[in-house]
Amino acid sequence: MSALLAINNISCGYGNGFHIKDISFSLPEGSFAGIIGPNGSGKTTLFKGISGDLSLNSGSIIFDGKDLSSFSLREKAQQLSIVSQFIETPSITVEEYVMMGRMPYRKPFQFFDKTEDIAVAHHYMHLTNTFRLRNKLMTELSGGEQQMAGIASALCQKPRLLLLDEPTSHLDITHQMKFMNLIQKLNDELRLSVIMIVHDLTLAAEYCDYLVMMKDGRVFCKGTPEEVLTYEKIEKVYDTVVVVKINPVSGKPVVFPVSERRLRTFNQKNIK
Repeated sequence: MSALLAINNISCGYGNGFHIKDISFSLPEGSFAGIIGPNGSGKTTLFKGISGDLSLNSGSIIFDGKDLSSFSLREKAQQLSIVSQFIETPSITVEEYVMMGRMPYRKPFQFFDKTEDIAVAHHYMHLTNTFRLRNKLMTELSGGEQQMAGIASALCQKPRLLLLDEPTSHLDITHQMKFMNLIQKLNDELRLSVIMIVHDLTLAAEYCDYLVMMKDGRVFCKGTPEEVLTYEKIEKVYDTVVVVKINPVSGKPVVFPVSERRLRTFNQKNIK
């Protein structure tokens, strides 16, 4: 199966500061991939390298057989959409915000929204349950509602690849699950490819079919959640004690943290 996205030995970073080095992996169309690793491991730097916010020092990114650096901004916006951790909240209505996702399809000197653009926006607003909020200001929405509006706007670009930068990190479990279930539905039904930076390892295991675990600016390991999320690998990368079990319903790994107090008590009991 040919890759939709191929990351070929890329390196990038911030001047004399932090850099990621020699990153390689490839994803077929329809993948749901998670980028995991501790703070400072290079997840966001990798994300910015893929999205084009950072120039590559070496290597290449191939999208559907074509070097991504050769894409115009308009072409790239029609293929890749980005939803950041914190959604910008200008004082415009939700409908106006979502309609911004149609910008890559506007023609020169087009000053009014076409019927087709409005229909696309309304479709994705219904899908994300934000149509009911269309006349509210973005500043009036909760964090979860803002994320859903961000997804609706991103989907209006009709992308083949959706890049998500820690989209659930500040949401409660209800909004986390609603958000992740929506992304999973889009992945299943539209074969929308997804790359998501995620801190919650159990959430990553439950939803992603492929994981890239990073440490110190390099890929530590990559593969299925079952291959990557072993307690040995997690403890080596995160430098913390965990217990890994299997979700009895989904069969996916579940990662349990262990506090120092509980670990000390456990060790004392077992020594006796």
